[in-house]
Amino acid sequence: MSGHSKWATTKHKKAVIDSRRGKLFAKLIKNIEVAARVGGGDPVGNPTLYDAIQKAKKSSVPNDNIDRAVKRGSGAEAGGADYQTIMYEGYGPNGVALLIECLSDNRNRAASEVRVAVTRNGGTMADPGSVSYLFNRKGVVIVAAISASEDAILDAVLDAGAEEVNNLGESFEIVSEATDVVAVRTALQAAGIDYESAEATFLPSMSVDVDADTARKVFSLIDALEDSDEVQNVYANFDVSDEILAELDA
Repeated sequence: MSGHSKWATTKHKKAVIDSRRGKLFAKLIKNIEVAARVGGGDPVGNPTLYDAIQKAKKSSVPNDNIDRAVKRGSGAEAGGADYQTIMYEGYGPNGVALLIECLSDNRNRAASEVRVAVTRNGGTMADPGSVSYLFNRKGVVIVAAISASEDAILDAVLDAGAEEVNNLGESFEIVSEATDVVAVRTALQAAGIDYESAEATFLPSMSVDVDADTARKVFSLIDALEDSDEVQNVYANFDVSDEILAELDA
């Protein structure tokens, strides 16, 4: 999990500046639309929308785009699509478990794109329930290491429901129950600690160590899935050592 988290954090930073910036923007905008549709267009009374907006702002999505997404989602402006959350399950190379979260207005298109990406990259689709039990729904808040020390973060979040704080090198990962993510984020804000992102996510209950060759194949599969406009998030239960990450980066 830790290796995957480090990779995901690094990838998120790179995504802001690389050629897939447009795709990242589209996915963040979709998150905002859905949050506004489900919980209303006021971020003060809709914590999910608040966090979706904050994440978009951190990734340099223009304010105009954010405002229009909120209006479309809340119904204040026409043009919003009826996005549904659809979960697919599968296995990557060497049996790495995959949980694939889609936001789509077309279930058939989403299923087709996921299946093609998985099967073309050495994976297989799995029946519902055969993989999901390997993951737990958790709240994850990321704080940049330059924003605060580990002790300061622990002091701020321990009474807010935080279960663990993991040092990922350039950032800290605060894990809680999914229902406590807003309380943890609010506790950080009250302590004057800036955070990178706060969201409910899926973390593996156990991880599989992989070698460089398998890691390369799994990363290629995840890249192919994330390249689809239908796919919002990909969760996997593999762990990569720092040495292998360095080898792959090289």
